Amino acid sequence: MVNPLAELQRFARAALVDPVPRDHSESDRAFRRRRVVAVVTLVIGIAVNAWALRVAPGNELFYVATLLLAAVWAGGAWLSGPLHLGRARTRSGVAPSRAVVQSLVLGGLLLALFLVGALVVARIPFLVGPVQELLDHARFGSLAVVAVITAVNGVAEELYYRGALFAAVGRRHAVLVTTIVYAVVTASSGIPLLVLAAVLLGAVVGLQRRVTGGILGPVVTHLTWSLGMLFLLPPVLELAGA
Repeated sequence: MVNPLAELQRFARAALVDPVPRDHSESDRAFRRRRVVAVVTLVIGIAVNAWALRVAPGNELFYVATLLLAAVWAGGAWLSGPLHLGRARTRSGVAPSRAVVQSLVLGGLLLALFLVGALVVARIPFLVGPVQELLDHARFGSLAVVAVITAVNGVAEELYYRGALFAAVGRRHAVLVTTIVYAVVTASSGIPLLVLAAVLLGAVVGLQRRVTGGILGPVVTHLTWSLGMLFLLPPVLELAGA
């Protein structure tokens, strides 16, 4: 008989706790170069992000700003040095595989958690107001275009934060540092719930990055969560009367 709790514990250990063996060592020179590129990219990214946040909903300049931001994150990531897809543990434990199924599950769990939380948040005006303003970009613009931009930015953010920056920080505190930086940059949006989301999402994908040694798992988890929120959060808030 299957024990759900035991299965959940095995999944959590495989997906977020026990690293898959690998050797991604690089020379001191390459490591220093990666750090310089990561810092320069972060400074430019913060500036472009601040500009993008000032664009009013419905203004087509928003598309340009967010795509430029994605280009900054992705470009800096590729310039920083080699990026790896990573490997995940399987249930059999025989051989690692690409971190796709685990990531879809993690992204789905995060999505479910936030949608349930939205039912509570919808009753708190000062919290739901900024979220509604953010969703106005999809309401007043093209939802299909916003979805593509959301996906592109999700991939670009993971290339940088869990790719370039994670590798530049070093092995001991990479999860903590990248999560904090991600949350601080997100805080410029002025949306408290978005900062909370950045902390939770950043911690989960950071642990994935540490376990798998690559960016594929974090990318899949991020996209599952962000696209799910884009399409499902508005009807959930409407259902809750927000």
